[in-house]
Amino acid sequence: MSITSDSTVGTVATKYPLATRVFARHGIDYCCGGGQPLAAACDVRGLDVQQVLRELEHEIADQEVEEVRWDEQPLEALIDHIIAAYHLPLREELPRIEEMMRKVHDVHGDKDQARFDTLLETVLGIKADIDQHLPKEEEILFPMIKAGQGGMAAGPMSVMEAEHEALGAMLRSVRSLTNGYVVPAEACNTWRALWAALEELERSLHEHIHLENNVLHPRARQQ
Repeated sequence: MSITSDSTVGTVATKYPLATRVFARHGIDYCCGGGQPLAAACDVRGLDVQQVLRELEHEIADQEVEEVRWDEQPLEALIDHIIAAYHLPLREELPRIEEMMRKVHDVHGDKDQARFDTLLETVLGIKADIDQHLPKEEEILFPMIKAGQGGMAAGPMSVMEAEHEALGAMLRSVRSLTNGYVVPAEACNTWRALWAALEELERSLHEHIHLENNVLHPRARQQ
């Protein structure tokens, strides 16, 4: 394993996909913050970089299933994977999350009105942003890359990356508002399901954004 404290988080996640388990465990941003050295990322989170390196070594050494190295696959295959594994599920999951969020807000909002109001606003903002973001990728950026025109798509890619950054900020807000997705003792089943869905949404979007920011876009710019 050739990972050091100077290795950037995005490079580690690209070369060793199972490393994202360790990053997710410690709240290390490997998508929008992928350009940060591991040492700096650990310092921000108050983590011992040597301990994190040991966890990375253990996780990678113990992998039983060979993970796909998307940095080595054709760009068309990577785009098809992004759409199938992330875009299509988002279109199904986001309306479900919105429905649960509105229900929990209506029933339990008075327990902490300001917090639940902000959480509802943030979740709806995430859905609205994604709803307008996906078509721009599928109808403009991805076709350009598939046509071998990624080198001329610097503008669209920069716009997508800025939107990814804004989305990452909203995800951090959701994590804070849900106390790290810790379910309160008084939570009903819908409340519990909502917290679980939001945590899974965060995990999936981190993987999704990582593949675009740190794998697809850099390779497409070289077309």
